[in-house]
Amino acid sequence: MAKNVLSKFRIRKGNVFEAPLENALGRLVTPFEEFIHRQSSSGLLLMACALIALVIANSPWQEAYKHLLHLPVSYNFGDWSLSMSFHHWINDGLMAIFFLLVGLELKREFLVGELAELKQAVLPVMAAIGGMVVPALIFYLFNGDTPSERGWGIPMATDIAFAVGCIAILGNRVPRAVVTFLVALAIVDDLGAIMVIAIWYTESVNTNALIAAVILVGVLWLLKFAGVRRLAGYLFVGVLLWYALYRTGVHATLAGVITAMAIPARPKYDPVAFSTFVKDIIRSFDRCFRPGDKIIANDALLTRVTALDKGVHLVQSPLQRMETRLHTPVAFIVVPIFALANAGIPIDSFTNPTAVLNPLTLGVICGLVIGKLIGIVGATWIGWKLGLGDLPRSATFHHIIGVALLGGIGFTMSIFISELAFAGNPEMLIQAKAGVLLASLIAGIAGFLVLRRAPIEQSTQKDDQGHEGTLEVPIQMEDKQK
Repeated sequence: MAKNVLSKFRIRKGNVFEAPLENALGRLVTPFEEFIHRQSSSGLLLMACALIALVIANSPWQEAYKHLLHLPVSYNFGDWSLSMSFHHWINDGLMAIFFLLVGLELKREFLVGELAELKQAVLPVMAAIGGMVVPALIFYLFNGDTPSERGWGIPMATDIAFAVGCIAILGNRVPRAVVTFLVALAIVDDLGAIMVIAIWYTESVNTNALIAAVILVGVLWLLKFAGVRRLAGYLFVGVLLWYALYRTGVHATLAGVITAMAIPARPKYDPVAFSTFVKDIIRSFDRCFRPGDKIIANDALLTRVTALDKGVHLVQSPLQRMETRLHTPVAFIVVPIFALANAGIPIDSFTNPTAVLNPLTLGVICGLVIGKLIGIVGATWIGWKLGLGDLPRSATFHHIIGVALLGGIGFTMSIFISELAFAGNPEMLIQAKAGVLLASLIAGIAGFLVLRRAPIEQSTQKDDQGHEGTLEVPIQMEDKQK
């Protein structure tokens, strides 16, 4: 996007310095950049990592795989020490970055996104609630009053990357407003999952550490009200908060969400003030410039360029800058590593009928596939019939059914909750993960096929001879980094 905008501004070739290998390197890097920014790429990478984990876990390398995951990793500073297995560092540490991004997206959606206006937010919120409550109830029907009932939160979650990736593959066959509906639904779904983790999957609380965590939350908000816009300060306090929550017994990844909520969402300059600022800087720059001058040798020019750089940062909100920076590393590093560490389960969990046809696995599969379908479509229909909200533009219930099926792709968050629910029970953990993987596969294929057969928006338009007819209108998806 930025490259396309910058290409409109022409600079004379003679005034642009290019390193000897710059053009050649650019030709090599460009295809990779295009892959990174393609919507479907993160979903495809996630799928590939899950398959790789499955292959490794059922190969001669399975013992080395298990040994690596259980390898202790320690940080020591004098008498202070923090030690966890490599697997726990991924689930408790690395995933805090994922939750930081989720928190930023939540805040932005509620402030200026699709959830900012009540009329637009009602149906996605109702759909998300229906898509959490019904799957949990279905799971409980299979597992109520049994040791496996702790996993009731597993089928509540939706994986945004996978779901949006499936829609992105369909291109302009899906109206943009339907994609927005799915994203808003998944954001609310994430909020529900976060609340479930915080309230129901916390075993015990260390009071002293909890007091320290509360103080650190106060420090975060003090930074916000003091007008601190440097992200480093928030991240430093966020790391301390992560450790405090880790010591409390509350899941430490919630530090990411709490930190995100404190990061300022308002920029220093509005567009008008920034435009005036830039024009003043450019006029001052031109007055200081002499033919033949170079910025490296002219302090006056350097001062103005530095001020311009600072202004560019101040016209963007810290929340916006952080969210933009995190999308790529989370989508292409954090979540794929999580998949590699958590999707490796024995293949007989899928091929052995007794391994699949047990209440835990069936509860997860039926909850994610059937529960999400009934919950999302049913809640959307009720809200629409009551006049509480409107369907997405150009959408029919055919599209809503497809979105509801894609909502059954639970992968990342569902596996994460499985790890919390059955941390001390390897057999149940494997059964829960098998259910998540099978349900995600079924829901993804079913949702893709339903949306593929959905009607493309039609409009009536006159041709060159003045005759009226129907014309397919391609609806381009916005470049949403979800």
